[in-house]
Amino acid sequence: MTPDPATPVYDVVVIGSGAGGLSAAVAAADGGASVLVVEKADTCGGATAWSGGWMWTPRNLFAHADGVTEDRSAPRTYLQHRLGENFDAAKVDALLDGAPEMVEFFEKKTALQFVPGAKIADIHGDTPGAGTGHRSVGPKPVSLRKLGPDVAALLRRQLYETSFLGMGIMAGPDLQAFLHSTRSAKAFAHCARRVSTHLFDLATKRRGQQLVNGTALVGRLLRSALDAGVEIRVNTTATALTVDSAGSVTGVRLAGPDGAYTVHARRGVVLATGGFSQDLDRRRELFPRTPTGREHWTLTPPTTTGDGITLGESVGGRLDRSVASPVAYCPVSIIRYRNGKEGVFPHILDRGKPGAIGVLADGHRFVNEGLGYHDYTLAMVEQVPDGEEVCSWLIADQRYLRYFPLGMAKPLPIPTWPYLKSGYLTRGRTVRELAEKIGVDPDGLEKTVAAFNEGARDGVDPDFGRGTTPFTVTSGDADNPWPNPALAPLEEGPFYAVKVVPGSFGTFAGLVTDSTSRVLNDADRPIRGLFAVGVDQSSVMGGHYPSGGINLGPAMTFGYLTGRRLASTTGDLR
Repeated sequence: MTPDPATPVYDVVVIGSGAGGLSAAVAAADGGASVLVVEKADTCGGATAWSGGWMWTPRNLFAHADGVTEDRSAPRTYLQHRLGENFDAAKVDALLDGAPEMVEFFEKKTALQFVPGAKIADIHGDTPGAGTGHRSVGPKPVSLRKLGPDVAALLRRQLYETSFLGMGIMAGPDLQAFLHSTRSAKAFAHCARRVSTHLFDLATKRRGQQLVNGTALVGRLLRSALDAGVEIRVNTTATALTVDSAGSVTGVRLAGPDGAYTVHARRGVVLATGGFSQDLDRRRELFPRTPTGREHWTLTPPTTTGDGITLGESVGGRLDRSVASPVAYCPVSIIRYRNGKEGVFPHILDRGKPGAIGVLADGHRFVNEGLGYHDYTLAMVEQVPDGEEVCSWLIADQRYLRYFPLGMAKPLPIPTWPYLKSGYLTRGRTVRELAEKIGVDPDGLEKTVAAFNEGARDGVDPDFGRGTTPFTVTSGDADNPWPNPALAPLEEGPFYAVKVVPGSFGTFAGLVTDSTSRVLNDADRPIRGLFAVGVDQSSVMGGHYPSGGINLGPAMTFGYLTGRRLASTTGDLR
């Protein structure tokens, strides 16, 4: 079809500006395509900007540089065992072949630079093919000043709950320095420099300039996109897809500050709107033990309401309901501020540190706390008896609070009294008193703590094997004086607790696609001109969480591969 001469024409239109969408946009533009990115929020980045920024990318160039050369069969074997009946060979192979290429492209040709995750192990170390490191990359920290004012105007800010006074802290040496600031003069000096620089930035720029984690990833992607000539429009909602008489997607109907209008896409439309975590109706339908849709606290922005899924369904696409879990779980706690607002805090770091345990209302442990956040929350959802509120409590003693955070409560020298006063944190002089205050069975908790302490002193966890795999060991503390880095007894009162409830980083159930990210219809045939990446695409992991970064790694990889395909000048792109 020949579009109306008044209709703006692009080769590629990308809906959404998270990792998947921006990766596709940069790759397509680098290949010579004209690209428009539209974002309905007033800033870019979506849930990616609030994430840790790490990507699962086995066999990448950093691993090779360190002398780690894996055959594809190793991570493939790991995924085969972890995904089971949800293992899709074509998609997994596309990911494992494409991830190294994606990392090399961005590292060598764009403003996106990486740091290696040499010590980040796969979560389930006792599974065949599990890696002990060198399968992940994260965004290299960068100054917002260096990225420029055009990026600053577009970039979503750091999530307050995962920051210190609005300053992000990156996993690895940066985080370790903050955890050891009271135990090491070198670490204290590092933290003092970081905090003083941040305070200076707040005073002079009214926002932090030291970008790490997800904000560094999105900021670098935005710089790369703008450098490649990608046009980015915020406050712009995609309201409908346009199709021709053959059912091929030809463009997008948009609504923005200048009203409603249509843009034509010569080669394809890419859906990358961030899934449906904030869609109450879909949560009520698909999330287990969420009868009203409100028994769930997501860490994604309010704009992740399933627009991409709805657009895909409107032209014949379908939501994948076969995944093991529709949601990428994360345990969270709710912090209530004095102004009446609520914040959601993700429990990533604290669960696996020595001196903390998680218990249900009966006072008993229910999971290896050092496993991944998805594992912890899924166990909570599955094991809380029907009819009871789905929640658990993280319990720790005074020694723990000296060195580690417990939810939003920071270790020394940061005071804990604001969190005690607000009710976020509960304190008891004894384990029994704490149990009575939080409504947990006192006898059960006393027995659990006594049994746990006995094993922890000897460095063993006979119930769940915490500290026996590389992931749970590195989740602990290398300076722990007890035999196991992941275990320490809870014996120094007072004792503390924070309530944990089900939350998420996003969704796994997306549109059904083939291995090249083309959206499929009910007959499993591609809808010409329509692609889905990020969490608008049904997860290649099939609703499982085998390693950290398995949302962002595939989002970046399939986004890159889709962009390269759409930039190609050969073949039938639609």
